Amino acid sequence: MIKVAFICVHNSCRSQIAEALGKKYAFDTFGCYSAGTEKKDKINQDAVRLMKEMYDIDMEKEQYSKLLTEIPPVDIVITMGCNVQCPTLPCKYREDWGLDDPSGKSDSEFEVTINLIYEKVNDLSRRIVEKKLNIQCE
Repeated sequence: MIKVAFICVHNSCRSQIAEALGKKYAFDTFGCYSAGTEKKDKINQDAVRLMKEMYDIDMEKEQYSKLLTEIPPVDIVITMGCNVQCPTLPCKYREDWGLDDPSGKSDSEFEVTINLIYEKVNDLSRRIVEKKLNIQCE
């Protein structure tokens, strides 16, 4: 199965949201992980609260902030749009989703970001199924 890593610097918000949505909605297409170059003590609490409300996902149940060295080798790397130097990780395919970090912003801005990630996760899954990414994996 193809393995996807969602990465950003702190692995506490956007990449965690993408991991959670990937696990719920694309589990049959790809395995997913999230990681960063730095760790936070906990996942962004606004993201945790809104993911529970919007998608009935408890991110704290199975997820935690991880370093790049804590995940297995992956086929696809998705950077979230770090607005600084995004972390790098070896892979067969890479793309940047260019998402602004909603941390510290209003719920409505968080909701927009969460819904964009949902759409992008589903689009990535579709492109993998339709073999539009030109990735050969075992």
